[in-house]
Amino acid sequence: MADTLSSFWGPVTSTTECCEKNYAHSSYIAEFYNTISNIPCILLALLGLINALRQRFEKRFTVLHLSNMALAIGSVLYHATLQNVQQQSDETPMVWEMLLYLYILYSPDWHYRTTMPIFLFLYGDRFFCKEVSTWPINPQGHAMWHLFMGFNSYFANTFLMFCRAQQRGWKPKIVRLMGVLPYVKIDKLKRK
Repeated sequence: MADTLSSFWGPVTSTTECCEKNYAHSSYIAEFYNTISNIPCILLALLGLINALRQRFEKRFTVLHLSNMALAIGSVLYHATLQNVQQQSDETPMVWEMLLYLYILYSPDWHYRTTMPIFLFLYGDRFFCKEVSTWPINPQGHAMWHLFMGFNSYFANTFLMFCRAQQRGWKPKIVRLMGVLPYVKIDKLKRK
C-alpha cells in the first residue's frame, strides 16, 4: 500500500507490495509485520543448521538450511525497504530453495522420491488487499504466511534429514528441543 510518508530508504521502487500500511511504525521499516515475521524463520534455519553441522549430516542439508536463512534475511531486507534491489534478495533465494529441494528429492541416491510430493503455495492477501485494508484490524496475511512457511521449511528439512538418516542406517530419533521443537538425533556407526 503506497503511502506518501517519508522514509529512510527513499520512495518505494519495488514492483509488488503486500497488504500492510507502509512506514506505520518506523521510517526505517516499510512493512513492519512482514519484516519481523521473518525473525522466527531465521532462528529456525539457524537451529536446523546447527543440528546439521553438529551431527555431520551431508552438506546438502547445511546448504538447505543456509538457503532458508538467506531467504528469510532477503525477505527482511525487502519488506523493510520496499526497494527493487532488495526485492531481488527476497525472490532470488526462492528459486535457489526450489532448486535445492528438487536436487535433494530427485538425486540418484535419494530413495524416498515417490513419497515426497512437491507443494505449490498460493496466498491470497495480494488478491484481496484492497478489501482487507479497509477492515478495522488488518489480519496481516502475508506476515502469517512468513511464519507458517518458516515453520514449514524447518519441519520439511527435519523430515528430509530423518529420511536420509534412516536411509543411511544412522538410527534417527526425533528429539524435542525444550519439549516442543522436534529435531533429528542420529547415531552414526563408528568406522574402524
